[in-house]
Amino acid sequence: MTDLGKMRYFLGIEVIQSNTRIFICQKQYAHDVLARFNMTESNSVRNPIVPGTILSKDIEGVAVDATKFKQVVGCLMYLTVTQPDLMFGVSLISRFMENPKESHWASAKRLLRYLKGTLEYGLFYQKETKTGLVAYSDNNYAGDLDDRRSTSGAVFLIGSVVVSWMSKKQPVVSLSTTEAEYIAATSCACQCISIQRILEHLGSAEKEATKILCDNSSTIQLSNNPVFHERSKYIAVRFHFLRDLVNDQVVRLTYCCSNEQVADIMTKALKLDQFEKIRRMLGVTSVTEIS
Repeated sequence: MTDLGKMRYFLGIEVIQSNTRIFICQKQYAHDVLARFNMTESNSVRNPIVPGTILSKDIEGVAVDATKFKQVVGCLMYLTVTQPDLMFGVSLISRFMENPKESHWASAKRLLRYLKGTLEYGLFYQKETKTGLVAYSDNNYAGDLDDRRSTSGAVFLIGSVVVSWMSKKQPVVSLSTTEAEYIAATSCACQCISIQRILEHLGSAEKEATKILCDNSSTIQLSNNPVFHERSKYIAVRFHFLRDLVNDQVVRLTYCCSNEQVADIMTKALKLDQFEKIRRMLGVTSVTEIS
């Protein structure tokens, strides 16, 4: 066995660490991705998706090379390991890999242009006294034009930096924003259990119920009180698992205002100011800012 010292590079992930902080990024891998798809000389942009952009199957659109499109999606998906700000955009374009059109390719190229301007960005972890797990849950109601399903988003932080994140289209069509938020919160709670078990295995078990911040008060009331029969009787039974977790004090839903909802970045294309604000809240920063 050979002691190579502290890890500096592993599977495309660059690591800069000291006794009190760790910074991880994929600068070289991102540069290779841009070169592979001839985007090295492209102009960079400040946000990955234009606000208000809504993609559909675009059946009458001009088809593009499906193999190349899948390769772009795969490369971008691996980059979300250190750049959660790419997550929603990658999740969105990945829905059209079967039959990509020019509109989908344009969105993929914009993600590459955003990557060009954030080559040195990554996740910055500092030693902190605050180490509790906090989750944010949100959804984009009926955001998919083709099947009208909502998009669930969740962000999990330990201390002040993100450790896990999710952006995924919901498995069913929701009849109301409350139902969509309830389904998103249930998925978030299940992931909380998984992270809690990992922390317990590492000897850092959570002493209190994990706080899930949600910007829908009806969802919070529904998770605590099953009396709202008319509003909830059509929700699939499996999603009521959330009530058991709340009653058993495994998780606790708490209200937060929409401006502070970190999971927004996982569900929709945000305006530039809000996007950059939430990106900072995730702990995503450039290596030059921490040097």
